[in-house]
Amino acid sequence: MRVLVVLDHPYTIASAENVPHRRSFSAAVAAAAIRGARTGGHEIDLIDLAADGFQPAMTREDLLAWRQGSATDPQVRDYQQRLFAADHLAFVFPVWWEAMPAATKGFLDRVLTKGIMYEELTGAKGNPFRNRMTRLGGVTVMSIMTTPDQAYRWWYRDPLTKILFKGTFAKIGVKKLRWINYASVTDKSAQQRQQMLDDTESRFASLGNRGGSTRST
Repeated sequence: MRVLVVLDHPYTIASAENVPHRRSFSAAVAAAAIRGARTGGHEIDLIDLAADGFQPAMTREDLLAWRQGSATDPQVRDYQQRLFAADHLAFVFPVWWEAMPAATKGFLDRVLTKGIMYEELTGAKGNPFRNRMTRLGGVTVMSIMTTPDQAYRWWYRDPLTKILFKGTFAKIGVKKLRWINYASVTDKSAQQRQQMLDDTESRFASLGNRGGSTRST
């Protein structure tokens, strides 16, 4: 299985090591997922949005191309080809203002081009959208936040899953969706954070042996 990991953090994957003032728990989670997937015999492809200098804002040229079912930015076209080659897609990012950072939203806006990554059928009954990423069997979202889990789910009504699942991947027909929420991370001890990383590694080592849509903490 080919696993595409999309990391969105300004410090990049280089901050995965636990070095004070140069560390990111998001990057550590991404690194743990990569280690686990490799242990499970999977092939890894990493898109490190910050390291790539990905620009999230859709330009006029982007929108003109999008409306014609094409993409003009070579980086966007490269990301699209890597998505087509993926069997599983995993997003990793911190939660800011209760949503994903700009680069992840920009990835959805600019990379998931209608007419390339999915199509809209005219006159279709029910959901008109059809997924063209035929290899993509599932999507995992790993969110890292300081907000308590129950507050995020019940007070804020987990906007992440509404945007990334209901509003994006489920809409175009990807059925196996998993949300792993690393909540209240600043309140966790070093041992608890390490357990989170160990659990992530185990999850990805067994990737492909799990079921459909779930939400995990």
